[in-house]
Amino acid sequence: MNNMSRRPPLLEQQHPSPGDNIRARPLRSGPFGVLDIGSSKIACLIGRAESDGRLRALGFAWEKSRGIKSGGIVDLDEAERAIRSIVGKAEDMADTRLKSAYVNLSCGQPESRLFNVQWPVDGRAVSTEDIKRVVREARLRAVSEGRHTIHALPLSFSTDETPGVTDPRGLFCETLTAQLHVIDAGNTALRSLSACLSRCELDIAALVSAPLAAGLASLVGDERELGATVIDMGGGTTTMAVFAEGQVLHTAQLPLGGIHVTNDIARGFSTTVTHAERLKALYGNCQSSPDDERELLPVPQVGEDEHQIAKMPRSMLISIIRPRLEEIFEMVKDRLETSGLGRAGGTRVVLTGGGSQLGGVRELAAQILERNVRLGRPGGVIGLPDVASGANFATLVGLLAFATGEGQTMQDIDFEQERGGGWLRGIVDFLKNRV
Repeated sequence: MNNMSRRPPLLEQQHPSPGDNIRARPLRSGPFGVLDIGSSKIACLIGRAESDGRLRALGFAWEKSRGIKSGGIVDLDEAERAIRSIVGKAEDMADTRLKSAYVNLSCGQPESRLFNVQWPVDGRAVSTEDIKRVVREARLRAVSEGRHTIHALPLSFSTDETPGVTDPRGLFCETLTAQLHVIDAGNTALRSLSACLSRCELDIAALVSAPLAAGLASLVGDERELGATVIDMGGGTTTMAVFAEGQVLHTAQLPLGGIHVTNDIARGFSTTVTHAERLKALYGNCQSSPDDERELLPVPQVGEDEHQIAKMPRSMLISIIRPRLEEIFEMVKDRLETSGLGRAGGTRVVLTGGGSQLGGVRELAAQILERNVRLGRPGGVIGLPDVASGANFATLVGLLAFATGEGQTMQDIDFEQERGGGWLRGIVDFLKNRV
């Protein structure tokens, strides 16, 4: 691997944020490596769980994405170089070498479905094998041509007429009924992702739904229990997840994100994408003010001499940004309504991701979604630098939380064995011998 020179140690955070979730339960300590492969950035975090449940960062690196579009690999060589670079930097900082990594699932058009599975127990006590068979049955029912199941998450169980059972093992019943949340994605996109990581000499420890990871990092315990919807506003996509009773009930991915806002600005102002991104970051807002018409922004024109700078009113910038964000939140609202889980998600919405940092976005979301909206940042991770504590790194922090066991039910059962032959492992092994 192309590793960079060793970096100085990360700074300690002396005061964890109030939103930190200190988990009083057994955790896998690690260390673990996680990769957030997104359309705007690629980031790597190496960390572990402390004995008190807090997460500690050992190594961290990120850089602008290359070879990625809408969450999927579009250029293997460019993506490989970017991933090798940031993994090497994180490894040097952590003084360790990764053999595998937990990776966010944002490619392959992920889809989310709920299944109810009944399994005959015939009056005996429910066993671990019964739980595995229920999960296996859900995977079989979810099989769709050209797609592969990533998660089959048990949400709740019923033993005969007794609902709301969290762990039915040891209980006696005639019929075990389970509700499971299944998330799948397209095979070809997953194969491209596997090929890229194989070329980087990395195995996939697990693929993790991106909005699930963002929710683990951004929601506090009460929000997950009482119901909340997390909206992760990324560069190439916007993802969402509905949480209730401590579980993720639904996820969805929209093909719009911050990059589309930037492109709208570039077209509307006839300027470069780079300068459009700068305008968005420095002056962008989706709420107007009386001074917007009078404030003129410098806008270099595409193809013109660099000294030819046009002056455009800030009101024009806002008139370009707002319609695209309105479109995104209208799509989110529609997905919530069609999922039938809008009420389960309560009246709370948490915005995270880079796009959530745009001025006025919270107010616009509250207006369109008709819910209470707050901005979410990942809970404090010991040793994580300030640059990585923003909303745009929520998925990365959530991946590390998932790797330690957060958000996983019945951690003592290896549900990966129920994948039917270890598809991802087989793909990785195949590519290692041929790529």
